[in-house]
Amino acid sequence: MPVSRRDALRLLAAPVGLAALGVAPSGIGMRGARSGARLKVLVAGGHPDDPESGCGGAMARYADAGHEVVALYLTRGEAGIEGATHADAARIRTAESERACRILGARPVFFGQVDGDTRVDRDAYAAMREVMEREKPDLIFTHWPVDTHPDHRAASLLVYDAWMRMGRKVPLAYFEVLTGEQTEVFRPTDYVDITAVARRKRDACFAHASQKPEEWYPVHERMGRFRGMEHGCEAAEAFVRHDAGPAILPP
Repeated sequence: MPVSRRDALRLLAAPVGLAALGVAPSGIGMRGARSGARLKVLVAGGHPDDPESGCGGAMARYADAGHEVVALYLTRGEAGIEGATHADAARIRTAESERACRILGARPVFFGQVDGDTRVDRDAYAAMREVMEREKPDLIFTHWPVDTHPDHRAASLLVYDAWMRMGRKVPLAYFEVLTGEQTEVFRPTDYVDITAVARRKRDACFAHASQKPEEWYPVHERMGRFRGMEHGCEAAEAFVRHDAGPAILPP
């Protein structure tokens, strides 16, 4: 089907842009991939529950379209359970991440840094490049770098460095978490309609029971409704796509 320039810009928020034009999400074309090619989508967050809360709807949609989805956790949330040792918290939160990924159809990968003591240095940059070179993602999502949480900033910077050193050959998009409290000065360029998978996103976040999602997830639900109003649907996730990387366009 013919695609106008205006429609092509809308397609930057694939897979929703493709669906809006009647093109199946599996027909995404990027880096010369053929129509129907299976992509690998990598979502990097600072802690267990960050990929799910910031990008869980898009993760579910990509997985449902037959693409491989990887949740890369910078830490195992070692400092995230009051009164628990780091070892016990890591065990609990790793299991929660695995449950959340099953709900979304994703595969968890743990980077190996420690919650509350993340590092952005030469060794960490090298380690992230190794992960990216091993995984070879076709599309990368990570935290917006202007964030009040240092672990979120660390994840963002490490991913950005690896993306640059790999030649900026794949799209890079930033997601938001608890905007106003954590993510700041976030001005979306792209949206994904998550109306059909909003319940799964919620279930994936509630898999992180140790984090008391009943206290913070309502904020994400309000964010989803607000982004949906901006995008013209019931619920959406918003992203900032780095314009130095390629767009995601139909074949």
